[in-house]
Amino acid sequence: MKVLSLCDYTGVWGGQYEDEYEVIYVDLQHGQDIRLFRHTNDVHGIICQPPCDHFAVSGARWWEKKGDNALREGLALVDACLRIVLAHRPQWWVLENPVGRLRHFIGPSCHTFNPSDYGDPYTKRTCLWGEFTMPQKNPVEPTEGSKMHLIAPGPDRKNLRSATPLGFAQAFRMANP
Repeated sequence: MKVLSLCDYTGVWGGQYEDEYEVIYVDLQHGQDIRLFRHTNDVHGIICQPPCDHFAVSGARWWEKKGDNALREGLALVDACLRIVLAHRPQWWVLENPVGRLRHFIGPSCHTFNPSDYGDPYTKRTCLWGEFTMPQKNPVEPTEGSKMHLIAPGPDRKNLRSATPLGFAQAFRMANP
């Protein structure tokens, strides 16, 4: 059985399934384009984390300057994720993206969470779409606040900001075996 982990550069979320499943990582930064992903058999679950560059409200001040081509590029990756879900019909699937304008294109999310809901002491309101069991919360005080805004500019900033909170990834794995 397989779990597809799409746009999971860090492997944090998909890595939670490696004990029981063959996890197939597909990420542009690793040279694999999800838009070209071919059907495979025995897919049990799919994790989709398309880049939020053109969707997250934290970058809203740049949307107009980026223009419609950037938005189309972002939507093409979301569309590819959803096509893969449709083609494989897994037992469960989830698409994750921070709060922003993606809801205008695929509808309102079914759930939102903050990392502090699952034991990671910071905030980053995140939306989830899909067919899955929402994990049980283990809330902690967000003592680190919105630490994503404090990450210094640099070549790793995007990947540091996009890494799935470990507490959430572990709780999701427990709820969606």
